[in-house]
Amino acid sequence: MIAALIGFAAVLILAFMRMPLGIALGIVGVIGFGELASYRAAISSASRLVIDSGQSYGLSVVPLFILMGLMVERGGMAKELYRAAYVFLGHRKGGLAMSTICACGMFSAICGSSLATAATMSKVSMPEMRRYKYDDSLATASIAAGGTLGILIPPSVILVIYGLMTETSVGKLFVAGVLPGLVGVLFYLLAVMVVVTRNPAAGPAGDKSSWTDRLIALRDVWTTLGLFIFVIGGIYVGAFTPTEAAGMGAAGAMLIAWRRGALNISSAMEVLRETAVTSAKLFLLLFGALIFSNFVNRAGLPPALIDIVTNFDVSPLGVIFIILLIYVLLGCVFESMSMILLTVPIFAPLVEGLGFDLIWFGILVVVVTEISLITPPIGLNVFVLKGVLKDVSVKTIFKGVTPFWVADILRLTLLTLVPTISLLLPSMM
Repeated sequence: MIAALIGFAAVLILAFMRMPLGIALGIVGVIGFGELASYRAAISSASRLVIDSGQSYGLSVVPLFILMGLMVERGGMAKELYRAAYVFLGHRKGGLAMSTICACGMFSAICGSSLATAATMSKVSMPEMRRYKYDDSLATASIAAGGTLGILIPPSVILVIYGLMTETSVGKLFVAGVLPGLVGVLFYLLAVMVVVTRNPAAGPAGDKSSWTDRLIALRDVWTTLGLFIFVIGGIYVGAFTPTEAAGMGAAGAMLIAWRRGALNISSAMEVLRETAVTSAKLFLLLFGALIFSNFVNRAGLPPALIDIVTNFDVSPLGVIFIILLIYVLLGCVFESMSMILLTVPIFAPLVEGLGFDLIWFGILVVVVTEISLITPPIGLNVFVLKGVLKDVSVKTIFKGVTPFWVADILRLTLLTLVPTISLLLPSMM
């Protein structure tokens, strides 16, 4: 156990020295395993892990869903989704912020990236909210918070990575994320209502739309929503595997973008290049995490943690809350993917050893990771917005995010105490 803790500390030191996390995890994993066994065995084990994982059929789901998300972003579907949400909610106080959150939820269902969702929706919804004189803190916070839904509502690259690391069903993880994602949208809407109730001037009502406009808006988004239903519905009913769903989803998104005139040979090559670069970065992180996980297991950390928990007589649910608190604290200094790759090898065996469902725990991990995306001082979604909206200060965005952060904590508590919300749909597959 001591060796594993030293290894964990070494990874943190290397990460703070700006070494890429994937490389840091791999180096520490190889050296640690070599000290426990032999360096020949460590190098052999690491190379076998990389080759076996790299040739894994299930891993191909990662670049395919990344490709799908980039094609969706290229196809300009965000504007239509925002319009569809706006015609139903825009006439209410805070309605444009609510529309932004709903549009983020729908865009997340076909994008799978929180940062891409936040960046895209900022260009679509921010001009409208400024036109109606929304307070900048509420406007930017609704985009930053709504964007976090991108890593929970399927398809989600982080859920894929978690599934590969813990050997749990990616399909069931996707389906498990649907209801918690909808609960997240609901809690964010309530947060907007609280803000505009306390300060009505922060979110003035927009124009009321006719039912004709609403039907036209729904007609414009049927292809986008149809793509989500086709991909996730197919996984749910068992018509195809997540990898097959990713392939068909990417092809569908490409077809939609092409029909809308947003795709030509040059832009297609650019999207493919970006997909390759993003996938390579994720694979480096994943391979490093797998090597580090192998070392941690060899060092006997998971059973040692279970023994410590048993000796201290902490209830299993109490352990879960401690783990979630650690995630919230780590979220203040680590970005989401790094945090998951660093901690899942340590926490997942402990959680499984305590008798909890790893699918349920995976949803909790993703939700608490969502919280880290809007938690200072890192808050990646906040800084993405700052990069797009140069005239808005980081302080303003963080101030507006506070009610949404509280809503996330309440949602996390609810999902922890009521596992059925996460496990209902997977249990019916």
